[in-house]
Amino acid sequence: MKIDPTLKIAPATTVATEERTRSAKQQTENSGAQTRADVQLSPLAAQLKNIEASLETTETVDSARVAEIKRSIAEGRFEVNAEKVADRLIDATREFMRAQKQ
Repeated sequence: MKIDPTLKIAPATTVATEERTRSAKQQTENSGAQTRADVQLSPLAAQLKNIEASLETTETVDSARVAEIKRSIAEGRFEVNAEKVADRLIDATREFMRAQKQ
């Protein structure tokens, strides 16, 4: 493949300068026509915002319970109830399957 030396390519700085000039010109043109958009949120959106704010302050992990379990494990007193774990796993799987059907 041979390179064509007659092809003129503008340096990147020239292209960037031209783009900035074009962008500034468009902004100047658009500033003359002022537009206004009014947005109204539903009461449900406000309620959702309140719920989100309350969740931010709510502790997601029970630190006391975690510390208690860590102590139990360290002292060798922690026992796993296999039936309870299996039942909860089955319940979680059923709930997951129901959610997938919807």
